[in-house]
Amino acid sequence: MTLPPDTADLLARARTWLAEDPDPDTRAELADLLASAEGPAEEQQCAAWSELAERFAGTLQFGTAGLRGEMGAGPMRMNRAVVIRAAAGLAAYVGKRSPGGLVVIGYDARHKSYDFARDTAAVVVAAGLRAVLLPGPLPTPVLAFAVRHLDAAAGVMVTASHNPPRDNGYKVYLGGELEGAQIVPPHDAGIAAEIDAVAALADVPLAADGWEVPDRDAVLDPYLARAAGLVDPGSPRELSVVYTPMHGVGRDAFLAAFERAGFPAPAVVAAQADPDPDFPTVGFPNPEEPGAMDLAFETAKALGPDIVIANDPDADRLAVAVPDADSPSGWRMLRGDEVGVLLAAHVVNKQAEGTFATTIVSSSLLSRIAAAAGLGYAETLTGFKWISRAPGLRYGYEEALGYCVDPDAVRDKDGISAALLLAELAAGLKAAGRTLGDLLDELALGHGLHATDQLAVRVADLRLIAAAMSRLREQPPVALAGLRVDSADDLEQGSADLPPTDGLRYRLSGPGVDSARVVVRPSGTEPKLKCYLEVVVPVASADALAAARSAAAGLLAALKRDLSAAAGI
Repeated sequence: MTLPPDTADLLARARTWLAEDPDPDTRAELADLLASAEGPAEEQQCAAWSELAERFAGTLQFGTAGLRGEMGAGPMRMNRAVVIRAAAGLAAYVGKRSPGGLVVIGYDARHKSYDFARDTAAVVVAAGLRAVLLPGPLPTPVLAFAVRHLDAAAGVMVTASHNPPRDNGYKVYLGGELEGAQIVPPHDAGIAAEIDAVAALADVPLAADGWEVPDRDAVLDPYLARAAGLVDPGSPRELSVVYTPMHGVGRDAFLAAFERAGFPAPAVVAAQADPDPDFPTVGFPNPEEPGAMDLAFETAKALGPDIVIANDPDADRLAVAVPDADSPSGWRMLRGDEVGVLLAAHVVNKQAEGTFATTIVSSSLLSRIAAAAGLGYAETLTGFKWISRAPGLRYGYEEALGYCVDPDAVRDKDGISAALLLAELAAGLKAAGRTLGDLLDELALGHGLHATDQLAVRVADLRLIAAAMSRLREQPPVALAGLRVDSADDLEQGSADLPPTDGLRYRLSGPGVDSARVVVRPSGTEPKLKCYLEVVVPVASADALAAARSAAAGLLAALKRDLSAAAGI
């Protein structure tokens, strides 16, 4: 068969990749694709060439989220060849900053996570650095803790967090001035440049051994001791909890932390208790996704606990549900902003000092809580890579279920230590005859009802996201939900307070609200356009709370409708 020049080039690149691929699974996958592309069946040929073209359209880009993508053969997929190149680039970058320095490597229970972690250790040792490979699948917060605890030059966590089963990822932390936090510019670009400098995969040396694999207790014990120590010795502990790790790696550390802190043992959702990379009981292993908490609510219906708690698969996020007689399930998921301000109020009551930080897409209520307590406040771009850099950080959260309650130990979100503080708060309220909902009411009375919601659109074609952003830039709305758009900030330009990012922010005003805000941005980790909404409704008295919530719900629904129309989504 005579191939056009571009097809011949694609075929040559695929064959070169196949010859280098160290993984028999992805070698077989690519060999099958090539056989179909060159086979006799025309329909299979077309599908195979299309698949090859997509997989070899470029390379998976290393950025501030490290690497994340679908697993499979080729440079646009997560696989051992891509990870070895990434590890080589990281080792080169770390070696220049910290010659002979230590790199700590953790991994979750997803498909290929151990292979990616072991390859990283082999590359790091061969490059003349020290490596500690954590002993088995562990939560991301344990890796983040180990980076600081061991004074490492860098850390790697192999995880795709709450992404679908077909995905995996590679998250990088740096020591030094980043204090064990996730990478930010210019470090991401520096590592990416070192990755680009890697030529043939055969040129990357791999050590056969030489990395340390510590005893599991040696890694977990210091983390658990620190987490349990966040709970005051004399605070109430009587609290019943149903817990789901959502087929992830959080269960053992979560249960051990609750036991060490003196709480009754949570009841674990049996069908989701064990790590399972296929996540068989959920469409997406993310507590925010519809249906993901159904099994937890079924368990709670049978047991009648005080609260329901979930971690995402790598246990860096925390989800909380409270009893709700008006809900068909009997339970209501608290929004990330609600958990964020509850924890903030609790940390304030524990005599906190320092800065409270959140992101431009989270509730502005945190700023009012911090001001009332005489504490500093910072607002950052989305992601803990930015929150963790807030000067003097004492507490930080983002609305996507991420909470940092002990930044001196874990400079990242931590769904286990945050769960302990949430449990302490709930138990204390229970002992006083109150609930988490009562505290939310109290915060609304003191600072106004801050109601938030999100419009998230998942797409199969990323061009739809770019088109929506272009449409909003070219035809910015002048009113939404009957509220006047007072300002429209294009965050791509950056400012004195924020680095440039692809996003739009609208501030609104009008009758019945103290303020309103909309932020639109593409997701950094999923094929989604995300729109974050907030309205602040004044509350004159406890009797006015129900009316304020109804008004806020109506405004948020109208904002969704009008914004969807304005963006063409």
